Formats: sequence, structure tokens, C-alpha cells
Amino acid sequence: MSIFNKKINLSSFDILPLKQPIDRMAIVLMLVLSVLIGLLLHSGDRTAPRVRAFTWENKQIGAEDTGFILTFFRPMNQSSVEENLKLEPPLPGKFSWAGRRMAYTLKDPAPYGVTYTVKLAGATDKYFGDNNQNKGTPMQPFSSSFRSRDRAFAYIGVEGETEGRLMLVNLTSSESKPIPLTPKDLVVTDFKPYPDSDRILFSATDRSIARTRGTLNQELFTVTTGLNPQSGSEPQQKHPAGRIDKILDSKDYQNLKFDLSADGKIIIIQRVNRRNPGDFSPWIVEEKQAPRPLENEQGGDFMIRPDSKSMVISQKQGLAIVPLKPEADPVEFLPKYEQVLGMARDNSAAAYVKYNSDFTRSLFILDNQGAEQEILRIPGSIIAVYFDPRKDKDSQVQRLYCLLAQRLQTESYKEQPFIAAIDLKKEGTRLVGTIKPLLVLPNQLDTQISLSPDGLALIFDQSVTAANPSAADSPRNSGGQSIATGRLWLLPLVEIPADGSPAKVQPEELPFAGYHPRWLP
Repeated sequence: MSIFNKKINLSSFDILPLKQPIDRMAIVLMLVLSVLIGLLLHSGDRTAPRVRAFTWENKQIGAEDTGFILTFFRPMNQSSVEENLKLEPPLPGKFSWAGRRMAYTLKDPAPYGVTYTVKLAGATDKYFGDNNQNKGTPMQPFSSSFRSRDRAFAYIGVEGETEGRLMLVNLTSSESKPIPLTPKDLVVTDFKPYPDSDRILFSATDRSIARTRGTLNQELFTVTTGLNPQSGSEPQQKHPAGRIDKILDSKDYQNLKFDLSADGKIIIIQRVNRRNPGDFSPWIVEEKQAPRPLENEQGGDFMIRPDSKSMVISQKQGLAIVPLKPEADPVEFLPKYEQVLGMARDNSAAAYVKYNSDFTRSLFILDNQGAEQEILRIPGSIIAVYFDPRKDKDSQVQRLYCLLAQRLQTESYKEQPFIAAIDLKKEGTRLVGTIKPLLVLPNQLDTQISLSPDGLALIFDQSVTAANPSAADSPRNSGGQSIATGRLWLLPLVEIPADGSPAKVQPEELPFAGYHPRWLP
């Protein structure tokens, strides 16, 4: 018989009833769940949206921190968030979005020494807030805080117990008394703060050696400040102020000028071989590596660029941009200039000085695209240039703060130093500078200025040299003259008009005797 015609005996199978109690319960449950799902889809999720993460929560930020991010648990109605976000005190900025993440980028660095509160209430989610018929589900109110770094600076003392010592002043602290960071047995000659303000790199000579052989036997050290910035992802370990570590000795080499990279990972220092004075070159000191000379590099003054990958160094033929890292650009020569005085924090431009044949000096701005523009020519000196971090991106105005000296029409050569602001603005392809004198200084060229990281104040010194030579271990200015005393001044920069009218800024004398002040980042 064909298998296709074979009969099947159904009596051997047990046929169950179609509707047992358990089946009826399952069908009812399925129907109920279907109705609930339909209602949910129709009405939407009515739980309140809320903030999932805030990148600056309980953090301490610095000038390099340009914006924060709010992450939400669900997509939000962007306009409702932007309209309801409040910062107290206000910090102007702009919004940008990427899915559930909202970024708020500050227009200017946050003023230092301030606690800020971020509040968001009344914003709605995306799916029900984009039409006029349904305003959506209001979010769960959010509030958090962060603070900017303390407003602090360091200087070298000149009187009594502070003479030759590195001093720290925290203006944000309730007791803004100077704190000595270095011991009495060290005479400090120069210093550079680290980017996190937790340490300071400084050169100093043992006082007993300085008394007999002068301060040219300086060694290189670091010292902790006691400040504890927390702008990173992990809290940093706090060290008390005054812990000193030696970086370089002066046994075989004389240590001269030095500079610290913006990221704090590279030190460049000019060194002279004591046995062979013709052997002088910049050395590089990197983290966890032995110091080494930069091959085939000789020259004078230098400055590490803000990208921490290269430096500008003066040579016989002008200036050279020299790489410090393998990924940096190759050597580039700038034969037109003799000196570099300042660089924008974002590495977009630098200020160079050119010596002219008519005994004037010119200030040039050279951007990272190679475009150059002379913005100032002065019969005198260009001493210092700082780029204002509060760049006006809307009007494309960049401000410089400069320490200049104008030659006086006298029989003997004299210069009158003054502090000025220069506003740079593009007119077509040209960069035009408008100079605004801020403050005329006493007739001395050893004044040093420093711009605060938030761009709101300048600090400068006014030292008085001793009539008679003092002890070899006494503080000395850049010309080698002994400093008898020094005054420190604070110059606010918040009321400088943009229309070219005279600035209404008044310096405030600080109750500290010292010189060479420098703001901490």
C-alpha cells in the first residue's frame, strides 16, 4: 500500500478540550495588558524627566574649564531647557545639544573666588513639549553648585623675615595674610606656577652660598601651595603648603632662565657647563625622565608655546620655533623678529617685537595661519604683552594688556613706563589696533606685571633699589641692583570703555612688601 494512502487511526490520540480555565485566564490577562499598553502609548510616560549627570557638580573650575554638560534621562524639549536654566551669579554662554546631552559653553572665564549655583525647573521632555496642544511633563527640579578657584598670587619678599622667600597670598581666604612657602635658608630668584596651582616651580640659591658667591648658583625646586583644585575627573590629593622637592642641582651646570609648559609636564632651562662655558644650551626636563640637553639648539631668550609641543627661541638670525615633541611641527624660522613677549592661550596668535633702524620698536601680531600685522610702533620699549582671555567672539575684538615705555624728550636718555590696553579688530584683511593708556608708572623699567587668569585684574610691582650695595644674598632686580623695598599694586580691569574714552581704573596698593608678583592659574 502506498504510504500516501495509508489511513491514520485517530483513536490513538487524546484530544484535550479547547477551553481550560488556565487558557481563559491567559487570554483575559493578554487583553488587559494590551489595553494598558495602548493607553500608555496614547498618553505617554508621565513620570517627571530629570537630570542624570552634571559635569561640574561640586567641582572647582579654572580658566581652562570653558563649559559644562548636563545629561538627562530622556530627550528634552531643548528650548524649554534653555529658557529655564539659571546660573547664579550669571555666567553668559551659549547652548549646544547632542541627543540627551546639553553643553553650556562660557563666553568668558568664570571670575575667580566665586561659588555658583545651577538651577533648572519647568523644562519639559521632547515628545510632548514640541506642540501647542500638550506642554509635556515638567521635569523634576534640579539644583547644584560649583566654585571657581581661589584668587591667589605669589611674590618674592624683600623685608625682614620674608626677604628672598616665596610668599603666597590667597585673596579669597578670610585671612589673606602672606604665607611663606620657602624656608629662610633659600634665596628665591624666579618662579613659575603649575597649571593646577597646587605647586610652584622656582629657582633659588642656598643663603650661605649666596653670601659668598652670589645668587648665580641657583638650583631648581618645586614647592606645594596648599591649594587643591578639583577641575579634573578625580579629586587630587591635597598636600600642605611648603613641601619642597629638588629638580636640578648646580654642581656641574649653572642654571639660568627657565620656563614651564602650559600642561606642567615640560621644563626648559638654559644651562652652562661649569668646566666648559662654551657648552651652553637649553635642557629639557620631562616627567619621570632624566634631564637632557636639546640637541643642536643654542640661543638666548625662549618661551614654550601654549600647545606644550614646541618653543620659540631667539637665535642670531632671529627667532626659531623648535619642536619639543615628535608630533610637533618641524623647525620654523622667523628672521624678522628679535623677541616674543606673549601668546594667546588657545595658540591662535603671538606677539613679537621687531627692532627698527630708526631706534623704534614695533609690536607685531602673528596668527597661526601665518598672517602678520604691525599694530604698534613706539620710540621706546615694549616690555610685556598679555592676551586677554575674555575674547569677544561676537565682535571679533581681541584685547592685549601691555607694559610699554615711551622715550622722553630729555638730554639724557629716559623712558616713561605705562600700562596700556590695545584692542585688536579686523577691518577687511587688516588687523587694526586701538591703544588705550591705563596707568602711567614711576620712571623705572624693572616693573613687572601679571594678568589674572580670569582677565579681571593686573598685579604689578614698584621696587626701590638700594643707594648702597647690600649683602650678596639680598633680593636683586633683573639688572643686578639690590632691592631695598618693593610695593605691590592691584589694578582692576572691569571698567575699560570700548569707545576709546579714558579708562576709569584706579590701582589699589596691597599691604605686602615684595616684587615679581605672579597670579596663580
